[in-house]
Amino acid sequence: MAHWLYKSEPDVWSWDQQVARGDAGEHWNGVRNYLARKHLQAMKNGDLGFFYHSNQGKAIVGIVEVIREYYPDHTDESGRFGMVDLKAVRPLKHPVTLDEIKQEPRLSDMILVNNSRLSVQPVTDEEWQIVLELSER
Repeated sequence: MAHWLYKSEPDVWSWDQQVARGDAGEHWNGVRNYLARKHLQAMKNGDLGFFYHSNQGKAIVGIVEVIREYYPDHTDESGRFGMVDLKAVRPLKHPVTLDEIKQEPRLSDMILVNNSRLSVQPVTDEEWQIVLELSER
């Protein structure tokens, strides 16, 4: 199983909205970056990801699961980009802020630290465990 991080501006799509979709989940559309598209294409059903509030809050707030693999994004007129469907799994016990992530030396190579603009990014197994550990503090 791979791990991912999905960035969303909470005033556009928040964790609470994701949770409200229940088991039906919601499509993760609007990605227009080729590297992020590559990551979406690599996702498999059952993969887990962190739900990250960008701009406001700047924190990982929950865990989501891929429930539908890559398919065409209906909002992309060019036909070049696709999306996956995600459902909320659970909130983190305590949100993990970007500042906390940057202060943790073991996360210095995390893409979120080094390429904060990428909207969909992989998370290593080690990074996944460290963030979960931070969320328990």
